Amino acid sequence: MTDTLSRTLPYLQTLASVQAIAAERAADRRVIRENALRARALSVFYGDFLAVRNVNLDIARRRITAIIGPSGCGKSTLLRSFNRMNDFIPISRVEGEILFGGLNIYERAVDPVALRRRIGMVFQKPNPFPRSIYENIAWGARINGFKGKPDELVESTLRKAALWDEVKDKLDQSGLSLSGGQQQRLCIARALAVEPEVILMDEPCSALDPIATLKIEDLMRELAANYTIVIVTHNMQQAARVSDLTAMMMMDDRRAGTVIEFDATQTIFTNPKDRRTEDYVTGRFG
Repeated sequence: MTDTLSRTLPYLQTLASVQAIAAERAADRRVIRENALRARALSVFYGDFLAVRNVNLDIARRRITAIIGPSGCGKSTLLRSFNRMNDFIPISRVEGEILFGGLNIYERAVDPVALRRRIGMVFQKPNPFPRSIYENIAWGARINGFKGKPDELVESTLRKAALWDEVKDKLDQSGLSLSGGQQQRLCIARALAVEPEVILMDEPCSALDPIATLKIEDLMRELAANYTIVIVTHNMQQAARVSDLTAMMMMDDRRAGTVIEFDATQTIFTNPKDRRTEDYVTGRFG
């Protein structure tokens, strides 16, 4: 009996080890499927200045994640790090990693241009190309390698952006002739034309009136069925209305921005764990 046990025990230990490794890998695969982006020990520097410190954040797939916090706490810097837009600032550098599909986007082998096709961005101020509405979509897609039928692409993306019915009879007019809200939806359509997986939005409604803002918010909720959206906003009501998850950022003693709390939006706004979060979302400071 003892001999049998001595022979069997190493096998059982090996089997348990293999099963544990398999379970860990399965868990990793689930995380990759469930999360579009994962920031791990992420810090962003501008020269010697530490702008964002040690952020660990999971961005859920096909959900809207809001990033909130007072001005200057690094929200936009964090957002731009998700598709390497900070690379355009020569003095910026990153420590840590951001995983996209299990691959660190800051690896040297990653092409930032190709990355930005998969992780698009919509900026605070609408920035349509100085071309026709049609060409804002078609030309924007062509320079990113689109080879299909431009007419179909223009209509389908403008429909996705809830803009087709408003512009279908004036596609040859300049995109700059549209209202601010329409221009922002045109920019969203342009981003959708290259079929991204993730859309980053940096205060996309800050320059818009309330009616245009509600249209963009309704559009975001529709798009979240097929896209992962990350939005930076100073509007607490907007974050509460549209997002599924919310990350709260603050500055630490060294004036570096960091995430102090991350949870379901309902929890952040009704039962936050950190007193600073409660003070901010209730308007005691900001």
